[in-house]
Amino acid sequence: MDVIPRWADVILIPLFSLVLAALLSAGVILAIGEDPVAAVKMMVNGALGSTYGWGYTLYYATNFVFTGLAVAVAFHARLFNIGGEGQATLGGLGVALVCLDLPWPHWILALPAAMAAAGLFGAVWAAIPAWLQARRGSHIVITTIMFNFIGAALLNYLLVNVMRPDGAMDPATRKFPPGTHLPTLHDILGLVGVPFSKAAPANISFLIALGACVLVWALIWRTRLGFQIRALGHSEPAAVYAGIRPVRIVMLTMLISGALAGCMAINNVMGEAERLVLNSVEGAGFIGIAVALMGRNHPFGVLLAAILFGFLYQGGAELALWTNIPRELIVVIQALVILFTGALDNMVRIPLERIFLTLRKRGA
Repeated sequence: MDVIPRWADVILIPLFSLVLAALLSAGVILAIGEDPVAAVKMMVNGALGSTYGWGYTLYYATNFVFTGLAVAVAFHARLFNIGGEGQATLGGLGVALVCLDLPWPHWILALPAAMAAAGLFGAVWAAIPAWLQARRGSHIVITTIMFNFIGAALLNYLLVNVMRPDGAMDPATRKFPPGTHLPTLHDILGLVGVPFSKAAPANISFLIALGACVLVWALIWRTRLGFQIRALGHSEPAAVYAGIRPVRIVMLTMLISGALAGCMAINNVMGEAERLVLNSVEGAGFIGIAVALMGRNHPFGVLLAAILFGFLYQGGAELALWTNIPRELIVVIQALVILFTGALDNMVRIPLERIFLTLRKRGA
């Protein structure tokens, strides 16, 4: 029997970790001579105080949902996929090839094809480290992080030497044709009379991300494959004894994980930039690790954690723009959240375990 109830593990531990990170961040802001209360108010107003702010918050959150789900699926099989950055990068390449090379009359036709290409390219990029882990014993952490750099180098070569339009200076593809442009939340909500900022980049990809959360929940907890993934993650010897083939499960899990990371490109490449540029992922693959840890590898928790990090990104941008707080300090604040919700999880967990154990003994 677990010492901490499931609800406390999902809600209390991340909440207390956030409070500790916020207190330490407030101390850092005070140390440079700024007002932490005013800073928080500006972050909240900038990220949540208008539909423009919400649009950017949900745009960032969409990226983090996909990469967070990718990490969470792998975690359930006890696989640490930190290659989301490279898998999302290759997903963007798949989206660009589909959007540029095929004549699409409407986004309704282009979107499923682009999703399939993004998922396929991300899955293929994850399949190689998965095979090396399953067949050769190569550690998944080492191979996936190496493939991040290989993916970045490959995209750099293609954008500079192959896909860049003639006469262009920046390493990027040409703009996607109008038939591939995705509707924004302004367009979608406008259909039901809800006003939303036209300048915000949030688009239909956010709704796809919500659907991905539901599908991952159904996969992990309502299918035979999901049971096999969790069984392998809990105990490989027991899984083998039950007839589960580890090589098959490792490969399938990483294919699904890579496909989820690759689908992030629907949001940032097809939905926002409408062309493929260098560094379009912007670290979202690594943020997905923190999102999965904070969300306890549950799709609903991943969604909440992704919105939180979207808030930090957009609110931090507002702070850097309108105050004397440097952009580097915003990165420090984000790092503190990651530190307390991930690496220093036991700082909160152990005291809570003692409290619940004491309460249990008194109630016995």
